[in-house]
Amino acid sequence: MEIVPSPTPTPRPTPDPAPSPVKRPFVPPSPEATPHKTTQPSPTSKPAEREQPESTTTPSPVQTPSTPTPVPQKETPTPTPKKKHHWFFFGGRDDSDSIVVQKSGAEAEKDLVPATGGGGVQWQYLTPAVRKAIDDAHVARNRWKYIIVHNSGTRQGNARIFDYYHRRVRKMPNGLAYHFVIGNGTSSGNGQIEIGNRWDRQLNGGHVHSDYLNYISIGICLVGDFNRDLPTKAEYEALDELIRYLRRRVGKIDGKYSIVRGHREINPRPTDCPGNRFPLNWLHRSFPD
Repeated sequence: MEIVPSPTPTPRPTPDPAPSPVKRPFVPPSPEATPHKTTQPSPTSKPAEREQPESTTTPSPVQTPSTPTPVPQKETPTPTPKKKHHWFFFGGRDDSDSIVVQKSGAEAEKDLVPATGGGGVQWQYLTPAVRKAIDDAHVARNRWKYIIVHNSGTRQGNARIFDYYHRRVRKMPNGLAYHFVIGNGTSSGNGQIEIGNRWDRQLNGGHVHSDYLNYISIGICLVGDFNRDLPTKAEYEALDELIRYLRRRVGKIDGKYSIVRGHREINPRPTDCPGNRFPLNWLHRSFPD
C-alpha cells in the first residue's frame, strides 16, 4: 500500500518548464520586432486607443459622425462669404453704378454734361482746386448759353466782401450775384479765381436785370473800376483761361460754344458795366461766336 505514493513523485509538471524555455527563445525576437513595429504603429495605437473609449461609450457613435462632419469646417472657409465680401469690396456694382449715375444715368435723367478735363493744357490761374470745383458742379446740358463779363465798380474787393454786400445790403438770399470773381491783387490775389455758391449749386445768377438771362448766363466779375482803370495783366490772363475752360465744361449749344458778352451788351437796362475802358473788342476777338 505504501508503493502507491511512489508514483506521485513522478512529476509531470516537468514538461511544463520544458515548454517554458521554448517560449523564452521565442519571446526575445518578438520584442526586437516590436520596437520597430511599435514606432510605426504607435500613432495608430494612440488614435485607436482614443477611438476605443469613444466606441466603448454610448455617445461614441454620435461623436464619430460629428468628427467626420466637416460641414461647419467647410462652411467657414466656404467661398460664399468671400464672394460676398469680394462682391461688396470690389465695388463692381457699387462703383460701376456710381459711374453710371454720374454719366449715363445722370445724362438720361437730368441731362448733365460730363466734365472734359484739362486736356493737357498748362493752366496758370486755373489751379487744380479751381478746376475740380468747376468739374464737380452738375452742369445741365444746353443751359448756360451766355458768359457775361462784369466789373465790380470798386478798386478793391473779393468774393467774400461782395457776398456780404449782396446778401445784407441788396437782400439777395443766395448772396454773391456772380458765379466767379477774379481778383486784382488788393483784397485777393492778382488774377486769383474765386468760385461762388451759385456755381457750386448751379443756381441762377443775379448779375443781369432779367430772370431769364440770369438763368442761362454765367456771371464773371473782375475786381476794378474800369471807367477809370484797366484790368491788370493777370486779370486778362485769368479771364481768358476761365472762359476757355467754362466753354468746354458747359459744352456746345446748337453746335456752338457759349456766347461771351460784356454786361452792357446784353443787359435790358442801360449800364456802363464792365466799364468804358474795358476792351470789348479784345473780348470778341478772343471768343468769337
